Amino acid sequence: MRWLIGIGAAALLGLTFTPAVFAQGKSGVVKLPFGKPKEGKDVDLFVLTNKNGMTARVMTYGATLTELWAPDREGKLANVTLGFDTLKGYEGKDNPFFGCIVGRYANRIAKGKFTLDGKEYTLATNNGKNSLHGGNKGFDKRVWDELGQGGGPEGVYVRFRYVSPDGEEGYPGTLTATVTYTLTADNELRIDYKATTDKATVVNLTNHAYFNLGGSETSDILGHELTLMSSKITPTDDSLIPTGKIEPVKGTPFDFTRPMTIGSRIKEVKGDPGGYDINYVLEPAKDGKPKPAAVVREPKSGRVMEMLTTEPGVQLYSGNFLDGTVKGHNGTVYKKHAGFCLEAQHYPDSPNQKDFPSTVLRPGQEYRQTTIYRFSAK
Repeated sequence: MRWLIGIGAAALLGLTFTPAVFAQGKSGVVKLPFGKPKEGKDVDLFVLTNKNGMTARVMTYGATLTELWAPDREGKLANVTLGFDTLKGYEGKDNPFFGCIVGRYANRIAKGKFTLDGKEYTLATNNGKNSLHGGNKGFDKRVWDELGQGGGPEGVYVRFRYVSPDGEEGYPGTLTATVTYTLTADNELRIDYKATTDKATVVNLTNHAYFNLGGSETSDILGHELTLMSSKITPTDDSLIPTGKIEPVKGTPFDFTRPMTIGSRIKEVKGDPGGYDINYVLEPAKDGKPKPAAVVREPKSGRVMEMLTTEPGVQLYSGNFLDGTVKGHNGTVYKKHAGFCLEAQHYPDSPNQKDFPSTVLRPGQEYRQTTIYRFSAK
């Protein structure tokens, strides 16, 4: 148990540790204190380790994935997500949603307004004239409750819950959301979402992890090879609100139907500050089972990440707004394109787009979503 004491002391002192302290074959969950936020109860950090030594660290603040340590082709572990070493970093105004659960509505809602059952609702406009990721204080800035933890040789998990009251950030209905992180023996990080409401509302949850398969201290992700199981996108206007159309990617820089590096055509993508920030249309999931959505490979390390999801869309974001002003893990300066996001979700602005898959949740219904990030190396 000596290693447990060492980790706890490191957390209390605001220090970091590497998963090398976890011997292979020793799966489990360790709960550690991670600090006290400006508002609310103390924050806890959970270290999930599978029998292969792969490790995920998630905390109750924003139900956030803070680190994910995955092996390369030589078995060397590295943290493959961007983030901060302390709670203060996550609370800062410059935090670009690193690793958190965003809601009540992930992505953008045009002009911060939508109409449901004949009533118009007004939300905070925190992204120009639009509402983004749930408003000024979305699910990413709330301290979630721990509902349970555990597991065995086949996988370890921790489950969180957040109850969003009626009217919070302008959304109707009291929404009860749960998120379960499971690290499986097959080196999968599985995220299961559920939500219920007492009044008709809209809901769209996702995880906003920024990945860099070369390691979080690698300069950029432009050399990552990406394949997307999608031939269509929902094009947007200048404020990144969908036009309502669905268009093919063939012949455009958005075509990743065969492996292409993220940087190979990124300069052809119009807009400021430049780069990918677009929703891809996925085929419907069958029987509620996650379906393949994307594969990413980092040639130098050999790390491969497969993404599977039950959601109808995935937002590809290439870290366009990272500008070198944010310092993360071990003092790393995150410059433009330091990480990429593959956010499984419903389409942006669906509450205002009648032809998009509905995001309405009513009493008696249950919102469900499952997304899996599977890691290997070759």
